[in-house]
Amino acid sequence: MMRIGFIIYGSLDTLTGGYLYDRIVVQGLRKLGHQVEVISLPSGPYLPSLALNFSPGLCRRMLAGRFDVIIEDELCHPSLFLLNRRLRPPAGPVRLALVHHIRCDEPRPRWKNLLLSVAERSFLSSVDGFILNSQTTRRTVMSLVNHPRPQVIAYPAGNRMANPLSADALRARARRSGPLALLFLGIVIPRKGLLPLLEALAGVDRDLWRLTIVGGLEWDPAHAAHARQRVRQLGLSEAVRFMGVQEDGALAEILRTHHLFCMPYAYEGFGIAILEAMAFGLPAMGCRQGAAGETIRHGKNGFLLDEGDLAGLRSILIRLHGDREELERLSLAAQATYAGAPTWEQGVHTIERFVWQMKGLRDGEKVMVPAGSAMP
Repeated sequence: MMRIGFIIYGSLDTLTGGYLYDRIVVQGLRKLGHQVEVISLPSGPYLPSLALNFSPGLCRRMLAGRFDVIIEDELCHPSLFLLNRRLRPPAGPVRLALVHHIRCDEPRPRWKNLLLSVAERSFLSSVDGFILNSQTTRRTVMSLVNHPRPQVIAYPAGNRMANPLSADALRARARRSGPLALLFLGIVIPRKGLLPLLEALAGVDRDLWRLTIVGGLEWDPAHAAHARQRVRQLGLSEAVRFMGVQEDGALAEILRTHHLFCMPYAYEGFGIAILEAMAFGLPAMGCRQGAAGETIRHGKNGFLLDEGDLAGLRSILIRLHGDREELERLSLAAQATYAGAPTWEQGVHTIERFVWQMKGLRDGEKVMVPAGSAMP
């Protein structure tokens, strides 16, 4: 059994893909018999978060916990990049960064990313190893770190909700007449690409599609308000609906009734929502930039568009609306992709083995993963 600290901003129950990953890892490690203490830092703007590096209370908590290992969500890097260097006793806990995506790699003006990269590079250099969610994230991290560190890729999964749809049900849904039911599933922030999606859809006949937007609107209220305004300005009010955050049962019903997962301009470190949608047989439209291409095979189980390719969406929707046999084929292939992907349980086991190995290296021991360690 290990004693593990797990550092996040805010609440572990926050409804985003990254927090879902963190929550499942914490729950899974506890089920495996480890003591996991969640250390919640106050969330807020980037600059005020830097002050936590000098918080005596946070220093005491990290030391008093007598942790074997501390897993730090990389999104907390503004508050930890200096603190990690201050708390380096010879026998101190192993520090591992759990990296969902790199902030200085997000689409924004280059000068802003250069500023963000100062703290982010320092943080990545202050930990002993990395838990990564995709090959794309791994490559980005390696481009920022001068000296490679031990690392493991633990892919997210899509098996959080039961999949109730048979192949016959997928065929019937694909052949259902009427507009294509498109689903945007993610918090409404610039990185998720809702604004360019609206601009692209404005150029497509309204009879061909309907868009449902599921996800939190409170993360960037100004951006969410602008998105609603653009819906009105583009004359899309009858074709677009905002549904906010949905609990799992309601979300599963939405996934059962829609045709396509549609976030072709979202930059993703992995894109858990893509795989969850594929569990329900939704072909996915994602962005070539980022990690969506690790799940989506263009023309096989979905489509990939460049972030600036607004016109490309139009031809795909027109074709799928008129060719329901192709939509059926894509739907079956999407569900097959989900079926062949790792489960959350497998991902937790991957992380646990890596944490045991890192603890053994710190202790100078031959690493022995407990034989009885298994999910109940």
